[in-house]
Amino acid sequence: MKTIRLRKGRERSVLKGHPWVFSGAVEGGEAAAGELVEVCDSKGEKIALGWYSPASQIRVRIVPDAPIADLIAEAVGRRAAFYADDAVTAIRLVNAENDLIPGVVADCYAGHVVCQFTSAGADARKEEIADALMKFAPFCQGVSERCDVDSRAKEGLATEPAFRVLRGAEPPELVEIAENGVKFLVDVRRGHKTGFYLDQRDARATVGRLANGADVLNCFCYSGGFGLFARACGAASVTQVDISADALALAKKNEALQHYCGTAMEYVEADVFQFLRKCRDEGRKFDFIVLDPPKFAATKGQLMKAARGYKDINLLAMKLLKPYGTLASFSCSGAMDAEFFRTVLAEAAEDAHRPFQIVAHTHAGADHPVRLSFPEGEYLKGVVLRSIT
Repeated sequence: MKTIRLRKGRERSVLKGHPWVFSGAVEGGEAAAGELVEVCDSKGEKIALGWYSPASQIRVRIVPDAPIADLIAEAVGRRAAFYADDAVTAIRLVNAENDLIPGVVADCYAGHVVCQFTSAGADARKEEIADALMKFAPFCQGVSERCDVDSRAKEGLATEPAFRVLRGAEPPELVEIAENGVKFLVDVRRGHKTGFYLDQRDARATVGRLANGADVLNCFCYSGGFGLFARACGAASVTQVDISADALALAKKNEALQHYCGTAMEYVEADVFQFLRKCRDEGRKFDFIVLDPPKFAATKGQLMKAARGYKDINLLAMKLLKPYGTLASFSCSGAMDAEFFRTVLAEAAEDAHRPFQIVAHTHAGADHPVRLSFPEGEYLKGVVLRSIT
């Protein structure tokens, strides 16, 4: 087995359990893409094993000394409680570094497992991983792969074909799932991420509980998740806004799956920033606004620009709230931690000249665990604010 030697003092994060070794920490040693290597300190003493990625700034991803099939079985087994819950038919089975399998995401949609392999080590073992998922994931009908993810290019990995079946049955064009009484159609071939924002399950439930009787504006609605939960919980009206016509078309199909409840539904194809300004200029107000934008900051270097974007959009939303209105605001930018996000929201509230109280914090659900020694795994954060004037 080849050896990667670290610079003096750079072994500390590895010894503390952090799963990444950056290129600047490496003193010497090389290996093929995806090859299993020994990681040694500056004295040559072995401290860990890892998958080598010569094209990536994350040069080595630390892995346990265990068969990959065992790691998959353990990750799937930790989700056993979800399989006993018929109300939820879509869950995350493997959450990458947080489940000790770097660069492996596996999401199950009603028995159809869709994977992303975003590290060289994961990509080199995709066939073995697919076999393990077929064996250990209950009700698994097939395993497919999504390659159209930007992080694969940073690893020097192919991004085509965008979708392919690795094992078992090919999924239907749209997979129907259930989530706590609400049904969704998931486009596993072309949809965002692996097809759906499974990480927002708990947040959708929180928004629904608070939306009864409200006029709701759901921004960056994608396939309509927050808006449909608000509708299911008795919202008076829901306005779904997204820049993508395809997303809105899917949101309308999802609405058609639900029981009729009398909530007035509106769909608007628009840039959210422009739509919010249009509402401001027209004097239009809402009881409840949801902001779930795409990632504004992929790196620390983009953080301050992203902060300005988050502040601007939240400031616009705060000004559109009726008295005692509610704002659910989210950030999926891993470079922005929860404390900084709250600071940005506080500054927006100050500029809006409105006092707010925090009524809830939201995070990814229990099937998206965060490893304690890997804070980067806690990318998603949400804050639900209520105006007290």
